[in-house]
Amino acid sequence: MRILLINPNTSAHVTDLVAGSVQAQLGGRAELRAVTGRFGARYIASRAAAAIAAHAALDALAEHGAGCDAVYLACFGDPGLLALRELSRVPVVGMAEAACREAAAAGRFGIVTGGAAWEPMLREFVAGLGLSEVLAALHTVAPSGGAIARDPGAALATLAEACRACAASGAERVILGGAGLAGLAARIAPQVPVPLICSVEAGTRAVLAAAGPSASVRSRPEPMESLGLTPALAARLADP
Repeated sequence: MRILLINPNTSAHVTDLVAGSVQAQLGGRAELRAVTGRFGARYIASRAAAAIAAHAALDALAEHGAGCDAVYLACFGDPGLLALRELSRVPVVGMAEAACREAAAAGRFGIVTGGAAWEPMLREFVAGLGLSEVLAALHTVAPSGGAIARDPGAALATLAEACRACAASGAERVILGGAGLAGLAARIAPQVPVPLICSVEAGTRAVLAAAGPSASVRSRPEPMESLGLTPALAARLADP
């Protein structure tokens, strides 16, 4: 099995962080190809950055998707997820959707992530999944996910406090969301009274399940003429 992991921001160190975590979880069960967005924000922390990241994710799929059995969109917030599913010929899993559905299956849940701008964006995302009624709390911390990835130790106490606040609001599970937060759930779990879900690990579990023998077949979108796109993306749109 071959998995294409797309980091739709332009921070290669975040790609390396996520890929290392995913590869450790995969063991020898799958081959991983990890790619970084060719253009856009260093780390996604606004609606504009997320919109650009969606284009970057489509660009990465068109350029690197040949021969893969599944696609893992490794960004909490899943920019471009539905568009990727429209164009992809194999299953596409989004990190945020996978984590939210896993958490919701166990009851009310909370989300903790980096970057204040993500709160309204993620509330809209959860509403789109139909899970607002089981979202007990959502807390953002001041450092962005990119800043946390660069110095995770400095953020551990703040992240643990936010997770405890989610639990106090009735969350039975708390998602630690963000590519830049890979591996941190295990480090702060002893300080939180409810189970934590690492969004990177949840996405990995989901992509392994999605690429199995029961993988669904997509419906083909209409061919599209385009202008100014890379040759690979223009060709995919013209012959989806």
